[in-house]
Amino acid sequence: MKSFDLTAKVSTEKPEAVKPILDELIGANGNIQITDGGFEIKAKLEGQSARDLNRVLLSTMRRAEKKTRLRSEWTNNKSVERFFDYVPKGVRQID
Repeated sequence: MKSFDLTAKVSTEKPEAVKPILDELIGANGNIQITDGGFEIKAKLEGQSARDLNRVLLSTMRRAEKKTRLRSEWTNNKSVERFFDYVPKGVRQID
């Protein structure tokens, strides 16, 4: 298992449906801030890959609200993987 730092923005039309799911998935591992259009998340999560963690997070939220969108960055060691919904948007190395 790898450890990832997550920074994400969640957009949703039904924050009341998504919030309990975020509380369950993120829990004490991070911070969830309510914004005008949804949530901002900062958390530490463990998993096999950033892609798998991103897929689980978005799929679970979309079961509650189909129009939920996720912009996320997953940092592991010196690598940052970015996603928009399920689509990878690139990997960059940090010094």
